[in-house]
Amino acid sequence: MEKNVVIYSLPTCPHCKRAKEYLSQKGISYVDYDVGKDKVRAKEMIEKSGQMDTPVILVDDEMVVGFNQSKLNKLLSKK
Repeated sequence: MEKNVVIYSLPTCPHCKRAKEYLSQKGISYVDYDVGKDKVRAKEMIEKSGQMDTPVILVDDEMVVGFNQSKLNKLLSKK
């Protein structure tokens, strides 16, 4: 089953870049919101995560703050 993956990121964020590369390598499609340009999405990210750090990654309804590969793997492999 396809997961719904959203990443809130900044183009200057090295952890965001690594997270997106990782998802792409695994063949996972995702929606990428540049919170530097999109203030509505930036506000949404802060409301959901309670912080301003990027990346914030949502896998279905579960959140990963930062690039945590093991947590992402666990969420992506959940049935």
